[in-house]
Amino acid sequence: MSSTVLNFELQWGINPLSMPTQSLCKTWVKACLENVTTATELTLRIVSAEESQTLNNTYRNKNKPTNVLSFEFSPPPYVIEPDVTEADEQATYLGDLAICAEVVVREAQQQHKTLEAHWAHMVVHGVLHLQGFDHIEFDDATEMEALEVKIMAKLGYANPYEI
Repeated sequence: MSSTVLNFELQWGINPLSMPTQSLCKTWVKACLENVTTATELTLRIVSAEESQTLNNTYRNKNKPTNVLSFEFSPPPYVIEPDVTEADEQATYLGDLAICAEVVVREAQQQHKTLEAHWAHMVVHGVLHLQGFDHIEFDDATEMEALEVKIMAKLGYANPYEI
């Protein structure tokens, strides 16, 4: 794993569950940041189906809950103060993830995956989105899925796309 400083916050928008744990989430996030050399920060919020549906409808015009939503941070334009160092400028806030517990549990059951493995995959998938990966175009999807499979294998999980 990288020596990158990771500031990671796990928020519960529902009553906390036994899975995922803060420790596991941080491990999964760090596995996605192996090649990142700057201080990195992100927030992961575990949400209800209602909150997921509201977010999905608001930001994607899809009126249903979904497994993971990523909100990549885009800093506003600003004037750099003279006392801001180059290292300060390079600190990276990746953004926020909202993962719907109900959808993750349902999908794990439907796909005959362990709950832990599916949580890991949703976190990995979301963190890759925060780093600019997507799966809209075929070539991009192929690249992102290959990276997900590689990261999941390093974490000790099976290929999430082989059901």
